[in-house]
Amino acid sequence: MSDIPTTQLLDPQLRPNTWDEYIGQQSIKDNLHILLTAASGRNQQPEHILFYGPPGLGKTTLSHLIAKEMKTDIKITSGPAIEKVGDLASILTNLAVGDILFIDEIHRLNTNIEEILYPAMESGVLDIIIGKGPSARTIQLDLPPFTLIAATTKIASLSAPLRSRFSGGVFKLEFYSHTEMEQIINQSAYKLGIKVTDGGVHAIAGRSRSTPRTANYFLKRVRDYAEVHKISINEETVLKALAMIGVDEFGLRQTDRDVLLAIIDKFNGGPVGAKTIATATHEEVDSIESVIEPYLIQRGLLELTPRGRVATEEAYKHFDKEYVNKK
Repeated sequence: MSDIPTTQLLDPQLRPNTWDEYIGQQSIKDNLHILLTAASGRNQQPEHILFYGPPGLGKTTLSHLIAKEMKTDIKITSGPAIEKVGDLASILTNLAVGDILFIDEIHRLNTNIEEILYPAMESGVLDIIIGKGPSARTIQLDLPPFTLIAATTKIASLSAPLRSRFSGGVFKLEFYSHTEMEQIINQSAYKLGIKVTDGGVHAIAGRSRSTPRTANYFLKRVRDYAEVHKISINEETVLKALAMIGVDEFGLRQTDRDVLLAIIDKFNGGPVGAKTIATATHEEVDSIESVIEPYLIQRGLLELTPRGRVATEEAYKHFDKEYVNKK
């Protein structure tokens, strides 16, 4: 028997295995179906693809589904993991014909490493410089046909030359609707063998930040709470379990509330810059911009203006504070 705790195996278990199981993002799925079917009909390798959007919306899952559709292997790495040119060269030269290379957080690639990708993506060759100074020379190694699938939460941080090389398409993943979130939670509950009432599903969906990864995390924590207290999972159970881990009726966690309250209380509602908010809340700027802000904006609690972040009237209402319209 494996010594790996079962909980470490849950997320792969919840990942959709077929296109029908993948709920939402219908436009992207339709475009990918055309891309993959056309490439297969021509007996060619699909062109390179870029996914972008907030964390937890399914970029990695889509990449795995593409690999299954193509019946090929997927090699997974990330921008921060590729520290030297040699790291990327080793990955590329170990690809087999038809493989998919998935690079998560590709916006964090170093510029010199990024430049090695250009000829690999365009011409299927790897340029290697041997030696230094006047005696240095470049040799080219032919690479097997492969498809690069990349994912990023910060599309603006990618250079224009790199973005332009994703000829298969650049796709933005959108937040999920409440109905889609309920479908995802029901599907995950079925896979985990969890019984949840419709009210419980509705309560989890309403607090899941329109994000499947968050919904699955909440579902597992609610299951733990119900098992320990030996109770069924209904709306009341969900509310108690999520309150225990600091999630309110808007799906806000303590870090979200800290950001909003800092803007309201310390900076008079804004406008204020992300770096200033980060200093006031002891959060990283990247975390604020890519994880916290997108959901706050979607819920109408935060507004981005040319001068900075501004808390909305809805944010003041959420904290029972008096709103002063500055417009």
